[in-house]
Amino acid sequence: MRAFLFSIVALLVFSSCSSVKRNQKFIAEGDYDRAIDLAVKKLQKDKHADKNDEHIILLEEAYEKAVSEDTKRINFLKKSNESNKSQKIYFLYKRLEDRQFQIRPLLPLYSKTLGRNANFKFKDYSNEIIAAKQNYVADLYTDAIRLKNRNTIENYRNSYYVLCDIHDLQPNYKNVNTLLDETRFLGTDFVLVSLNNRTNQIIPLRLEQELLDFNTYGLNSFWTEFHSKPENGIDYTHAIDLNLRNIAISPERISETEERRSQRIKDGWEYKKDRNGDFVLDRDGNKIKVDTYKKVSALLQITVQEKAVQVAGDVVYKDLLKNRIINDYPLASDFVFENIFATYRGDKEALSTEDWTWVQNRFVPFPSNEQMVFDAGEDLKVRLKEILKNNF
Repeated sequence: MRAFLFSIVALLVFSSCSSVKRNQKFIAEGDYDRAIDLAVKKLQKDKHADKNDEHIILLEEAYEKAVSEDTKRINFLKKSNESNKSQKIYFLYKRLEDRQFQIRPLLPLYSKTLGRNANFKFKDYSNEIIAAKQNYVADLYTDAIRLKNRNTIENYRNSYYVLCDIHDLQPNYKNVNTLLDETRFLGTDFVLVSLNNRTNQIIPLRLEQELLDFNTYGLNSFWTEFHSKPENGIDYTHAIDLNLRNIAISPERISETEERRSQRIKDGWEYKKDRNGDFVLDRDGNKIKVDTYKKVSALLQITVQEKAVQVAGDVVYKDLLKNRIINDYPLASDFVFENIFATYRGDKEALSTEDWTWVQNRFVPFPSNEQMVFDAGEDLKVRLKEILKNNF
């Protein structure tokens, strides 16, 4: 038991020494915030523990150096012409404030080694933060307008993201909400999709509606919208032409075949005999029983109903801004209707599981040509979705 307690104490001492050494290393490398984070984490567990006294000393040192470094950096930035300096100044002031919020709940922190409370010079940075934030937001606004005025889709989108930053910092700043809607609209790729029937056959209205119902495709993204009908006030950047060129429907076919089935099945039991006709006994003197089998057969008449359709065409992907075809994809889909049923003569025990399934089936009416085309269109929709996904 004493050995166990010694091991626990040794482990705690080693762990404490290890964290102290890490913090000393962080400070030596100028990584003051990592040193502060580690010291705070240790002191939150027990700030009165002797093993954490060194962390109080290191926290005081790291905090003082961090504040000094950030203050010097702010003063330099105010005098410099660095790009994004308003952003850097704002976040430096925020970091100064955040450190105080991090340490304040732990105070007072008494160090036995120092013989006093640790000294942390706190300051009210609210005025500096407000001023820095105003400068930062104003610079962001200037940048957003500059990007928007370049009049390209990419810059509209970049402008939108900058405006989002402004909205997060100051939601009601100037006309930011209006500009967000405007740049979102201007930065969106609007894609016009049309279905062209060039088959000289009537396409089911349901199929046309399904193919052009983009709500079911799940393809609309933040910067891309698909429309099946042109809308006023929208300049479409791309177009997708779905051209159906051929619909081939086979005639209804019924074929019949006859197949013989046979099985060897268990028929009962009998006593086992040897070559001499004598009963064979087990070690207890009892007669041994063996299974007996018989052969059964049946004649199966199988009827197969079949009807097939193929819908073929292509998908043409266009860039409307440059008035050119970007790509052309072949598109085809097959659908086969098949129904198998059967009747039999003979012993049903000769039938397999699949045979018995067919026997329980019945003749069903053939689907109409319209239904066949519609069913093929379901697969066509899947293929069209893949093409659209790969291009947007």
